[in-house]
Amino acid sequence: MDERQFLTLIAEHQGIIHKVCRLYRDSREDREDLFQEIAYQLWRALPSFRGRAKQSTWIYRVALNTALASFRKKKPEIAYSAVLPDLPEAQQSEELALRQERLFAALKQLDDAEKAIITLYFEELSYQEIAAVIGINENYVGVKLNRIKNKIQKLLKL
Repeated sequence: MDERQFLTLIAEHQGIIHKVCRLYRDSREDREDLFQEIAYQLWRALPSFRGRAKQSTWIYRVALNTALASFRKKKPEIAYSAVLPDLPEAQQSEELALRQERLFAALKQLDDAEKAIITLYFEELSYQEIAAVIGINENYVGVKLNRIKNKIQKLLKL
């Protein structure tokens, strides 16, 4: 794959990368930095991609691993804001914006592994695909998802 094809791949799957960046970073600058780091790691990992999994599954795996690895390296000071940035407010009703805000606030309280699993679930990946990205078996994906859903429900009721 040449540079042009790689850039096309990134453009086609940038939504995946943006979601991971938004979930693991709070400020716009940190999300932009993480996006660039994920793109770099995808470029570096490209020769090892054998096509056994879908491109989106491979991109999720690299993006999540990069987000988690860079988070551990930097040990940034985490400051959660009351309002989530980058919501296209003009296109959303106030109620929908509030619900999204509450959901993202609850998601930020999950641990890194839980965030990764629920993100993939929201993307409607199958248990098999989630297991492939995360590196656990399918049955454990189901168990973890049930626990995560219960935890989110409790957090939303607070």
